[in-house]
Amino acid sequence: MTIRAVVTGVGHYLPDRVVENAEFEKTLETTDDWIRSRSGIERRHFAAEGQTTSDLATRAARAALADAGISADSIDALIVATSTADLTFPSAATMVQAELGMTSGFAFDVQAVCAGFIYALANANALIVSGQAKRILVIGAETFSRIMDWTDRGTCVLFGDGAGALILEASAGEGTKADRGILATDLNSDGRFRDILYVDGGVSKQNTGFLRMQGKEVFRHAVEKLASTAITAMEKAGISSDEVDWVVPHQANIRIINGTAKKLGLPMERVVVTVQDHGNTSAASIPLALSVGKARGQIKSGDVVVTEAIGGGLAWGSVVLRW
Repeated sequence: MTIRAVVTGVGHYLPDRVVENAEFEKTLETTDDWIRSRSGIERRHFAAEGQTTSDLATRAARAALADAGISADSIDALIVATSTADLTFPSAATMVQAELGMTSGFAFDVQAVCAGFIYALANANALIVSGQAKRILVIGAETFSRIMDWTDRGTCVLFGDGAGALILEASAGEGTKADRGILATDLNSDGRFRDILYVDGGVSKQNTGFLRMQGKEVFRHAVEKLASTAITAMEKAGISSDEVDWVVPHQANIRIINGTAKKLGLPMERVVVTVQDHGNTSAASIPLALSVGKARGQIKSGDVVVTEAIGGGLAWGSVVLRW
């Protein structure tokens, strides 16, 4: 018998404010066509004044709990992947824990920028497989609108706010690729490339800072590294591209998504795409896309799903699971 971390619930939350591309035309030298042609993004959501990352995370968590039909007090651990936590400390995860009424278990944040949810899933999987927890709530949540330089058209038009959540539960498997649950993970980072995507502020610098990005360099690394990590995870799982039902990539840029699918030899018809409606929501993008994909009727029980993401660090990775 092999212990697997099986998905039992999923949910998401998007702030009420929808920002269409045309809104940026009022303040920037840009157009809807320019943004769409370079990113595939048509609109994104921005958090309201006073609305925090933990607020978004809590709403997504409640949606996932409802989808699974369970209460928060049955959760052993709670992990929030975010780069935009409410405070320096305590963690956003402990804030969500309190809001949900969880008085037991443990909660912590994971920070790997856009790859954060992949890192959080890998950590949750390890906790379940090792017997440290039986049921874990994994959340990706961001308010990237708080760290935008609104004069930089190369970055501020790309990002949005949102949250997605997924519940993993320990389940007995046979140890084969036919098992439901997480089949393989692959994590990577290389700090030599930190200067191509970063925020130029932080606690020890005593300023919040803004997101800075060398778009061409990020694109160059993204397609190669995303395809490579996905292939590695698929090999670990013993899964071929023909067996993949859905790729659920980090939703950063439609050209990156297209390029990665091509390298994997998979048609876009088997890729869940939400970037047009959400923009880049960093660590929230994959759980958002998983939740939307299920709601659309795309992702069904038994489907093989490959997820992959890359973010500042650089940090990148992938997870292969059977839904």
